[in-house]
Parts: sequence; C-alpha cells; structure tokens
Amino acid sequence: MRTVKANLMDEAAVCRALKRISHEIIEKNGGVDNICLIGIRRRGLPLAKILADNIRSIENAEVPIGELDITLYRDDRAVVRDPQINSTAIPFNVTGKTVVLVDDVLFTGRTVRAALDAVINLGRPAKIQLAVLVDRGHRELPIRGDYVGKNIPTSHNERISVLIPPFDDETKVILYENEEKL
Repeated sequence: MRTVKANLMDEAAVCRALKRISHEIIEKNGGVDNICLIGIRRRGLPLAKILADNIRSIENAEVPIGELDITLYRDDRAVVRDPQINSTAIPFNVTGKTVVLVDDVLFTGRTVRAALDAVINLGRPAKIQLAVLVDRGHRELPIRGDYVGKNIPTSHNERISVLIPPFDDETKVILYENEEKL
C-alpha cells in the first residue's frame, strides 16, 4: 500500500518543464535538423509528443517521433516465459540521427540502459541523448539525463508517479510513500 506524501508538480509546472526541455534540446543541438524523439513506453511517448509539439511551435519544424518497447531488453526483470511484447514503432531510420530518448522518471538507469540497447539494434545514431521529466536519483548504472525537468531526491521507500493523458485523467507528478518495507 502507498500513501500520497506530496504533489510535486501540477499541470502548469509539468508544462513549464517540458517547454524548457524543448528549448534546451534546440539550443544544445543548434536546431532540430537531425533530431528525432523516441518515447520509452508508456509515459515517455506522450511526453515525447508534447516535446515535438513544443519544438514545432518554437522552430516551425516537424521532429519525427517513435515509440520504444524495451520489454525484451530489461535485465532487472524475472525471466518470463511468454513476455508480453508491446509496440515499438520507429517509422524512421535512426542511423546518423541525434536520438533523444524520452522517459518520465529516471531512477536506477536500467530502463535507459535497455532503451540504449534497443536503439542500437535499430541502427547507429550519431548521438543519443536523454530527456526525463523527473530524476529521482539512486542510480545503479552510470547514466544521467541530458535534459531534466526536475531533480527530486527520494528515499528508497518512496515512489514517484507521473500522471499524464492518455493514461491518466490529469497531468501532475506525485510522491508516494510505500507503507511496506521494500
């Protein structure tokens, strides 16, 4: 069981963070000519779409968006006999591109490591960058976000949830306290 400890970001704060990340992506890469966004399933995809919309309004340029399922690349899940494979939809070639992986929360780094493996299997990008809405710390691998909406140090018995449509009815970031020991 878990209880809400704090509402960390409301919809306006999430929108501001994503707008700032959009500007940072444009600035760091000198524009968006060779950029593509890949959202890590599940909540990374709607965040990637928001970033693409922001970039379109800032630069008047379309940025390709893909969706990445990392289920088969995970190293921290129990071996499942018949894993449920969801959709990976990358309708463009990543070779030579600057790929910006997008995820909701950066924690141990294992999701990102799996995503890196999956992207490398698709081609050879010129660069891979990472955009996350929340970095909560506790890294197990030497991975960091290039673009971070908010750094929120947490304890191991806390959990951060990003709520965003179409998966949720509202947009916000919540900190939960787990009542059981982990």
